[in-house]
Amino acid sequence: MIEHPPTDDTMPSRAPLAMQIQDFSRPPVRRATTVQPRSLGWRLAVFGPALIGTGLLMYGLYGWLAGAGMTWLEWALLSMIGATFVWVTLSVSTVGVAIAGLLARQRADERAPDAVRSLDVALLVPVYNEVPWDVFGNATAMLADLHRRAGPHRYTLFILSDTRDEAIVAQEERAFAQLRAEAPAGMNVYYRRRATNTDKKVGNLVDWITGWGAAYEGMVVLDADSLMTGRAIDRLASELSADPDAGLIQTFPMLIGANTLFARIQQFSNIAYGWLLAEGLALWARNEGNYWGHNAIIRTRAFAESAGLPYLTSGGRNDLILSHDFVEAGLLRRAGWRVRFLPRVTGSFEETPGTLIDYVVRDRRWCRGNLQHLRLLGTAGLHPVSRFHLFHGAVAYLLSPAWFVLLVIWSLLGKDADTNVVRYFNQANPFFPDWPPAMSHIDSAVFLVIMYAMLLTPKVAGAGIIAFTPRAVAVFGGKGAFLGSFLVEVALSVAYAPILMIQQTKAVLNAALTRSEPWAPQQRGAKGYPLRTLIGFHWLETLLGLLLLSGLVAGLISLWLVPIVFSLVMAVPLSALSSVNLAGVTRRGFRMDSPNTLREPAIVAQARRARTQIKSRLLAIEKVAAE
Repeated sequence: MIEHPPTDDTMPSRAPLAMQIQDFSRPPVRRATTVQPRSLGWRLAVFGPALIGTGLLMYGLYGWLAGAGMTWLEWALLSMIGATFVWVTLSVSTVGVAIAGLLARQRADERAPDAVRSLDVALLVPVYNEVPWDVFGNATAMLADLHRRAGPHRYTLFILSDTRDEAIVAQEERAFAQLRAEAPAGMNVYYRRRATNTDKKVGNLVDWITGWGAAYEGMVVLDADSLMTGRAIDRLASELSADPDAGLIQTFPMLIGANTLFARIQQFSNIAYGWLLAEGLALWARNEGNYWGHNAIIRTRAFAESAGLPYLTSGGRNDLILSHDFVEAGLLRRAGWRVRFLPRVTGSFEETPGTLIDYVVRDRRWCRGNLQHLRLLGTAGLHPVSRFHLFHGAVAYLLSPAWFVLLVIWSLLGKDADTNVVRYFNQANPFFPDWPPAMSHIDSAVFLVIMYAMLLTPKVAGAGIIAFTPRAVAVFGGKGAFLGSFLVEVALSVAYAPILMIQQTKAVLNAALTRSEPWAPQQRGAKGYPLRTLIGFHWLETLLGLLLLSGLVAGLISLWLVPIVFSLVMAVPLSALSSVNLAGVTRRGFRMDSPNTLREPAIVAQARRARTQIKSRLLAIEKVAAE
């Protein structure tokens, strides 16, 4: 199944390392490890309040609904409320743990090694029909930064191509030849293109491990848009060297390159609030961290011995595990290796989709892969926290259908007893519930306010810490600019949330009802879409919004649903707005500036220059060839 091309000067001599396919029905023999730091207190602090709060809410609603006896629809409503509320409260309690850890000056098992053993580390960049100058420009910047640091470790860069487009292949080969010729002294650069892209990214990495993995103790896995400073890469290698039990160490990538409205929303959220959730996650996850598929270092032999993925068999066919990173992290921990998350390792970057449509297209792939995790929850020997990571990855998408069901129920309840559609049908059908007349007000008003408050708590907490820390708020352009950006981000996030709810519900249904869908590389260059495309993409949200709007106009639906109705009706304009470039906006708050836009990191500027230079060279060569 693994196809290795003949060895030539584009690749080093072979150093095969066997990849052991794992048996999910039997746990492996765990390796002996050193004493591990305890995490029970932090985990109780996260899960305890979330479960207790959700339990109290459901108990109160049950006592209120059960007066006339519980029906199946009432049980369904209670289940949907509990399912949505518990995950929101988990985010809030994670933030609470992070704040407690900051006050107690706790660090998530981060070491500062004094003396480290030198490692041979491979930098792996799997690519599939990517823009060559972007990939090789980032690689040029990383190699130059590593060379300037002159750290204790030895690095080798591998561009692992699965590209099918022959024109892009030609550009990759020319860019590789340039990079190899101009690489800093002592920095080896290699390029390998597979004849067939068997098993996508998983197969690409397995091909490298089984062909050359034995020569490298560690491998830093990068995405095509990944960018890391030499300091960050050196830090990961030193951490791996200092911790013999570490199988994988994950960083917290910061978003860069955001110019469009939608990308700026994600970038501002990532930098202003994401760090707080990352701190909380690192504190309670400890040795049972997760893996996001890139910007992490992995112990090569540990991965080969314990993380080989089998196919999932169902209906007489084999299915590739798509969201493989979560599973690989769980398998490493199952074998006794530590999976660590170090959110304070700075200098780890990635890009983000520039428009709403690009984001949704990428999200569809992730949805199908994450829902596969439900089939893996019974894997023998997994740590309970690893099972939680798998379950959480699936629930992140299943929550959208749950929210949609709640939206339908809210709509049917109307705004009072006279417009309660469910109550109306109850007069003719005893199987429908006999809800109290005030149900619509309590369900739509109180619950909706509580839920929005809980959803906004992590944002408010992160923004509050920054706003009251002079040095932190200064890097966002001052209090006025930061407050303006915060308000714009919250308003737009609320506006886009119902649209994403419908799109994710569609993705869940598509994943449940179909076996596969075409896979395409991520659209990294932001571009606007024509009106016909926007309408074709968002017709369902618009239709649902118009139906709800007619209910509002007729006085049948609670006014608490106005924000949701507005977003759905305006899905097409909001999607068009998502691609607007904010470079020319003069009002600072509306630009949603963050430290990475106000002061471009040096490695990002260097990568941008290298991209421009490589692009110019490649296009010039093609122009000469055409003449």
